[in-house]
Amino acid sequence: MSIFVNKSTRLVVQGITGKEGQFHTRQCVAYGTNVVAGVTPGKAGQKMDDVPVFNTVGDAVLKTKANCSMIFVPPPFAADAIMEAADAGIELIIAITEGIPVIDMMKVKNYIRNKACRLIGPNCPGIITPGECKIGIMPAPIHKPGGPIGVVSRSGTLTYEVVHQLTMQGIGQTTCIGIGGDPVNGTYFIDCLEAFENDPATKGIVMVGEIGGNAEEDASAYIAKNLSKPVVGFIAGLTAPPGRRMGHAGAIISGKSGTAQGKLDAMKAVGIHVCENLGTLGELCAKVLI
Repeated sequence: MSIFVNKSTRLVVQGITGKEGQFHTRQCVAYGTNVVAGVTPGKAGQKMDDVPVFNTVGDAVLKTKANCSMIFVPPPFAADAIMEAADAGIELIIAITEGIPVIDMMKVKNYIRNKACRLIGPNCPGIITPGECKIGIMPAPIHKPGGPIGVVSRSGTLTYEVVHQLTMQGIGQTTCIGIGGDPVNGTYFIDCLEAFENDPATKGIVMVGEIGGNAEEDASAYIAKNLSKPVVGFIAGLTAPPGRRMGHAGAIISGKSGTAQGKLDAMKAVGIHVCENLGTLGELCAKVLI
């Protein structure tokens, strides 16, 4: 099984006729993702390869029954694109776009609060259920179908590293999610942990965090009370110089809050198997998750 996406997912790509939209749509199609439509205002009636293009998400949903959107719209217009997808009844919105202003995302969060949709991102690599559905920019060949490990990460490139190490150990993945590292996003560790806990095919979880914010501390508290499955944790930024801004916009340390050591301590306190050397994460997973 999987969480959030599978082979039945019907994908519409917002920004499909742009350079990045075209490239990554083709990669998703090649992987087997069911891409049913694209949206670029003013280009209705055209096609991107065999994918029909519509002016609005509403038109695309009406004609193709799309239930998931991937967004490659430039930052100044991305918030409107997310809200348009929500208005059209899209159930899962995956915003790849980076550089969306925080104030725009605050408006989005408030707008979709009462909508029947889930937002993943922005500034994320997307989501993949290996062997079934790839929605995003992750390199497909490194993933191994068949589970039994779920992966959730704030960092795109570290997601790829973790998945590659799992695959090299012969360990498949159920679903891998990059939730993004911006300070305001749509889906958090706890959302994914809950979904993995309820997925019978997922037997263990890898959670990759980074300095800044308190998402990892909150997730650790949630794991202690609600998870029955083993978790391996890694925190990026352990050697980051104090007082210097590093990486994502969300990587902001305030006083003692958000430090790598604080997050590691919170993980260890609730029994998460903490990996402090990224190069050995695959080996650790093989020992404690399988």
